[in-house]
Amino acid sequence: MKEINLGGRMIGINHPPFIIAEMSGNHNQSLERALEIVEAAAESGAHALKIQTYTADTMTLNIDHKDFAIDDQESLWKGNNLYKLYQQAYTPWEWHKPIFEKCRELGLIPFSTPFDETAVDFLEQLNTPFYKIASFENNHIPLIKKVASTGKPMIISTGMATLAELDETIQVARKAGCEDIVLLKCTSTYPATPENTNLITIPHMRDLFNCQVGLSDHTIGIGVSVASIALGATVIEKHFTTSRADGGVDSAFSMEPAEMHSLVVDTKRAWQALGQVTYGPTEKEKQSLKFRRSIYITKDLKAGDILTRQNLNVIRPGYGLAPKYYEQILGKKVNKEIRAGTPVDWDIL
Repeated sequence: MKEINLGGRMIGINHPPFIIAEMSGNHNQSLERALEIVEAAAESGAHALKIQTYTADTMTLNIDHKDFAIDDQESLWKGNNLYKLYQQAYTPWEWHKPIFEKCRELGLIPFSTPFDETAVDFLEQLNTPFYKIASFENNHIPLIKKVASTGKPMIISTGMATLAELDETIQVARKAGCEDIVLLKCTSTYPATPENTNLITIPHMRDLFNCQVGLSDHTIGIGVSVASIALGATVIEKHFTTSRADGGVDSAFSMEPAEMHSLVVDTKRAWQALGQVTYGPTEKEKQSLKFRRSIYITKDLKAGDILTRQNLNVIRPGYGLAPKYYEQILGKKVNKEIRAGTPVDWDIL
């Protein structure tokens, strides 16, 4: 599988997982808070910070009509209409530059999700190193073409997309000039549940589309993300805030700094544990071979004595013959005097 470069970090199974902290609307319309989130993400060990680039007017219409109302009783945003929700959640475009600058100052890679073509033109001015396509936009073919035409890598969330839709999106992106694509397995519910995450899709997508695959994780906690590493995920994205108690449009399913730090640490451990196909003792295990069982003399013997179950046993440590030879040497005569506690070797027979 081809490794790719995202903002100076290599992405692939031979590299630690790439962890993205998603700010989304958790800034609560405060630039000061937005910059605090950047600082917290950097301190937690995340590798990149993502924002979103849109306005309410580029997303929807300001119309009081049932089509634009959020009436799902299970939704975190029930009672809102779309326009008001996006007004509350959007990141002012004049904030992008200070956020990007703060990220770079702290060693984070800044990038964004554009939601229309004008957002792409704006982000190009900020020299974003790559782009994210949100699940709800993965069928927005004009946007896919526009982003791909920059020639920069694309991270595409796959939430809700059928296999046919995903295939079309990827073909369009590649034809329009994007050579490096990361697909993120995603369940577009907020929060998502482990039961609806279907991580087994990750290796299937990787093999089917021949690209790096990761996880956009809306579940609570880090267990699902850590599990995804074992299935080959190389990128993890989680929503992030300084404190859920402060509220915000995405706060209910966002990670706090200590949780993000745990995510960074434990996904790296999971990646380290993958290793390679191997049998037999590792270098570290070789020192433990002595604690295996082997065949030992358990009573003092004279030359000519016969080995029996009363004077021969399979015990620890492992300096004698392997246990598989136990029955083979029963009934044999020893050729010399042997003290109890002597490991058996072929020279005594």
